[in-house]
Amino acid sequence: MESCNCFEAQGPPDELLMKYQYISDFFIALAYFSIPLELIYFVKKSAVFPYRWVLVQFGAFIVLCGATHLINLWTFTMHSKTVAVVMTSAKVLTAAVSCVTALMLVHIIPDLLSVKTRELFLKNKAAELDREMGLIRTQEETGRHVRMLTHEIRSTLDRHTILKTTLVELGRTLALEECALWMPTRTGLELQLTYTLRQQNPVGYTVPIHLPVINQVFSNNRAVKISPNCPVARLRPLAGKYMPGEVVAIRVPLLHLSNFQINDWPELSTRRYALMVLMLPSDSARKWHVHELELVEVVADQVAVALSHAAILEESMRARDLLMEQNVALDLARREAETAIHARNDFLAVMNHEMRTPMHAIIALSSLLQETELTPEQRLMIETILKSSNLLATLINDVLDLSRLEDGSLQLNAATFNLHAVFREVLSLIKPVVSVKKLSITLNLAPDLPVYAVGDEKRLMQTILNVVGNAVKFSKEGSISITAFVAKSESLRDSRTPDFFLVPSDYHFYLRVQVKDSGSGIIPQDIPKLFTKFAQTQSLATRNSGGSGLGLAICKRFVNLMEGHIWIESEGIGKGCTATFIVKLGIPERSNESKLAFVPKAPVNHGQTNFLGLKVLVMDDNGVSRTVTKGLLVHLGCDVTTASSIEECMRVVSHEHKVVFMDVCMPGIDGYELAVHIHEKFTKRQDRPLIVALTGNTNKGTKDNCMRAGMDGLILKPVSVDKMRSVLSELLEHRVLFEVI
Repeated sequence: MESCNCFEAQGPPDELLMKYQYISDFFIALAYFSIPLELIYFVKKSAVFPYRWVLVQFGAFIVLCGATHLINLWTFTMHSKTVAVVMTSAKVLTAAVSCVTALMLVHIIPDLLSVKTRELFLKNKAAELDREMGLIRTQEETGRHVRMLTHEIRSTLDRHTILKTTLVELGRTLALEECALWMPTRTGLELQLTYTLRQQNPVGYTVPIHLPVINQVFSNNRAVKISPNCPVARLRPLAGKYMPGEVVAIRVPLLHLSNFQINDWPELSTRRYALMVLMLPSDSARKWHVHELELVEVVADQVAVALSHAAILEESMRARDLLMEQNVALDLARREAETAIHARNDFLAVMNHEMRTPMHAIIALSSLLQETELTPEQRLMIETILKSSNLLATLINDVLDLSRLEDGSLQLNAATFNLHAVFREVLSLIKPVVSVKKLSITLNLAPDLPVYAVGDEKRLMQTILNVVGNAVKFSKEGSISITAFVAKSESLRDSRTPDFFLVPSDYHFYLRVQVKDSGSGIIPQDIPKLFTKFAQTQSLATRNSGGSGLGLAICKRFVNLMEGHIWIESEGIGKGCTATFIVKLGIPERSNESKLAFVPKAPVNHGQTNFLGLKVLVMDDNGVSRTVTKGLLVHLGCDVTTASSIEECMRVVSHEHKVVFMDVCMPGIDGYELAVHIHEKFTKRQDRPLIVALTGNTNKGTKDNCMRAGMDGLILKPVSVDKMRSVLSELLEHRVLFEVI
């Protein structure tokens, strides 16, 4: 009996059925393979799905099922038609269901992702938002605490208050167990415990600044966690089982006071820090949070700024106090100097007046004796007395001028004058001395030198006379040359005048005067001493030539007043000297110059030797001075009446008197008032005598007071016979004569 396959006998294959099975297996496999891919996509997108491993196992099962159908594509065998129809129907149905399932998953998975997992997604997002809101609230709280701390710190500029407030506020804000501040000592080699929150350790405890933990903190600009057992963190005594909390430390930059300057911005030293140590409560699990460390860092920066401001304020206040002390001292010194200057000026004024009165007697009587019959020995003695007296009078004038120059009370009296006449007058005054010493002297005035100039004629003449007199004094033989010309800018471009510059203008010019002699000369290193008052050089000739040592010192100050410069050149002893000075003079207007051309300077009139019958009244409270002045006038032929008081003067004065000489500085007697009374007594000018002040007072206001009182002249004591002769001549000719003080 033949075996049976329990199937119907195989018939010829139905190609259509085979084709349907083949296609169905293909789509079943495709559906089975697509479903796991869709599940994998779902798992990947749904991060909160709780059954991932189940889906993985399900996917593996489906893949294996799909693989069996895929294999069937290559393992078809011939079956009976009934079996083939059943298998074909089953596979077609399976393929349809599988494809529909796969297509439905494509639509269902997005819904599952958006609906089924939304609750978990929202919960996670809510948790994240809670964490972010907590962080924001923490940051806001930190910011609020920082603002509060900053306000508290900056509400004062006292360094101790700033540091103590910082510790208290940090301890309260961060709930600290201890907070301390270590400040560097003066030596900079140690840190000293200066402030503590709880004051559990004695303030003043020190530790070396070069400890590794301190170097670690100082080298970092952030808060650093340190060991609770390190020296700077031992802020409370150990007792029993003590578990210290976490400790952080941070550096606080300090202002380096040695770099502080009043007129400059101070510098923050990178090598000078304080150390702030903060400790959390002990026996707790609390840790430092990031926002707390940030708060500590911000507060440390604010403390550094506040300490810098406090240091600047302290230094400013210290500098202000020092400046106030210096100002008080300077003001006291100024008042003392002013008092000393006033006392000196008062002393000089009194001494000047008191010395001129006896000098007036000596010079007047000596000059009277000189005009009598004398033996050669007597004449020599009288000439010596006159020479010494004139030298003393010059010294008095020099001391007075120097005093005025030093206190600034001497002012230049600018007026238009004949410049050429000044040089000729200097030459005429110096020629007698030059003749006695048998020297030759020449005067060279440049063709372009203006005839008239605007300036102080007296001070210019005094300067020229001093310089020329110096040359004559130190010359025993040879010649002296005086050269005057207009200085040009190019003539000053050398090392002798490095700080002096000409300023060209149409309203002024610079006069350059050069005096060259063949005298004793001077050592070059002694030249700067010549312009110092009372200076003495090493030259033997200088020591033997006499002089007060004031002449060139006064010349230098006069030249400075006239915006000029003076210098001396010499190659050494025995090689002569050249003195040069430049002064600034004004150029007069054309109209004034033309007027002056017709008003020549009145020369000294020596032609009239006596004034026979000229009635003169002398009013002076000093009997000696009154007698001396009367003697001078009587010697010149005058008819002299004397008076010692205002009442006597007003009683004897008459229209017959042509000149009244009076002293205006008399104790208890006002000479100016007397001049006013004389004006009132003689209302007609032709009846009134010429009123001339004969005084030793050289105060700056004397001339103005005389002019206000209506006086016609001012003559300074002492007066010789020659001076009195020239005074009377000029008074009678011009009816006015004010000697320059």
